[in-house]
Amino acid sequence: MSALPHCPACDADYTYEDGAMFVCPMCGHEWAQSGDDAASSAEDSRDIRDAHGNVLIDGDTITVIKDLKIKGSSQVVKVGTRVKNIRLVDGDHDIDCKIDGIGAMKLKSEFVKKA
Repeated sequence: MSALPHCPACDADYTYEDGAMFVCPMCGHEWAQSGDDAASSAEDSRDIRDAHGNVLIDGDTITVIKDLKIKGSSQVVKVGTRVKNIRLVDGDHDIDCKIDGIGAMKLKSEFVKKA
């Protein structure tokens, strides 16, 4: 007897675990495990903070707190540069934005503060 739940879409009892998700092979339905550990770990992994510990969200305005040299160019992003409408992404550089006069950039959250 399986301790896994039945599929909420088709009520099949052939579900299996795939990471933090349950999957039904009969209908292809996927759903999150109802445990509090899975929900909290998913939220914590997406939590991106600035240099002062403030939580950043998509659409925020940020300010650069350190001169940042741009690889392959002689340009520099100066201290105090304000960047509007940021987008958070996964990876080493977790902020995707467009800086006036420079163009599209990826920044690390440790070099910015929320404006």
